[in-house]
Amino acid sequence: MPYDIAIIGAGPAGVSLARFLNKNYKILIMDRRDLIDKENEKMKCCGGLLAPDAQQMLGKMGLAVPSEILVDPQIFLVRTIDFDNNLERYYQRFYFNMNRLFFDKWLLSILPDNVDVALGCRFNTLSENSDGYDIAFMHGNRIFTEKVKLIIGADGACSSVRRQLFGDNDKLKKYISIQEWYETERDTPYYGAIFDSGITDFYSWTISKDNTFIIGSALTPDKEANQKFELLKSKLKKHGFIFGDCRKREGAYILRPKRKDIITGNNHAALVGEAGGFISPSSAEGISFALKSSYALSRSLEDGMEGFQKRYRKNLSTVLRSISFKQLKGIGMYNKHLRNIIMRTGILSSQIIK
Repeated sequence: MPYDIAIIGAGPAGVSLARFLNKNYKILIMDRRDLIDKENEKMKCCGGLLAPDAQQMLGKMGLAVPSEILVDPQIFLVRTIDFDNNLERYYQRFYFNMNRLFFDKWLLSILPDNVDVALGCRFNTLSENSDGYDIAFMHGNRIFTEKVKLIIGADGACSSVRRQLFGDNDKLKKYISIQEWYETERDTPYYGAIFDSGITDFYSWTISKDNTFIIGSALTPDKEANQKFELLKSKLKKHGFIFGDCRKREGAYILRPKRKDIITGNNHAALVGEAGGFISPSSAEGISFALKSSYALSRSLEDGMEGFQKRYRKNLSTVLRSISFKQLKGIGMYNKHLRNIIMRTGILSSQIIK
């Protein structure tokens, strides 16, 4: 019996969609990671901070993050360092600091029984038929096929579903996110946001997490990316940051969309989360947009698949307005002259008591 819906990607967008959808649908969700048997178990290259918008959405879903997912320290401040203008400010912001791999595994563990889970499966190709798509995927050394009425791309910034459906017409801008994890003897009780136009026209970050210190940056994916990452580390050391031996290095693509870059899909396919371009253009926060876009799609499928795309775009109206607002916000954040004016006023900043 063919599946009604196949969801490619078992991150927050895909798993949340599977929870939201009507239980009458026969659903398959697959991911190339095996988050249960620990074969090919891999953490997404992510800062692992749950922002207030994502916390609020989880609350609306009736979910509370288990304590075993949280790590030290919990974060209430952002230390903003502007190397362009030689300025530094602190801003209050409330994040859940968490183990991202444990977070993904927890969401997967609470899927309803009507969802078939295929982990350790690499999605390969799709081909359209009269009722939807034939999809092919690999598990181990074998290729399997399934017929589905609707395919959902929830497979992140380098979405294979998006590429196969819209490849040549897709101009979505990608950055390479590089992170290195260092040994440290003390936790730093804030999230560091670093601006330096000589390194990137986006931003860099630092995060403490259970006796490790993470340095990351969203960089233009060219041959100078590694050189600019080394420059970032050098500047941080000169600024007083102390970090020990490097434990690991990781990387992934990350998006910085404009409103026009959003793609919702077609009559037999839909995109959610970063695969659709749903991520903050100002901060690259993606989990809240993953949850919100998945909820919007699930509502659009409550009355069946016929004409769901029109309903999906309507239900995304608040999400799209938020992306447009954050795109405007980014103008002030990433123009060094405007940022200089804003930071010098001290507006909304917090004074540190020593």
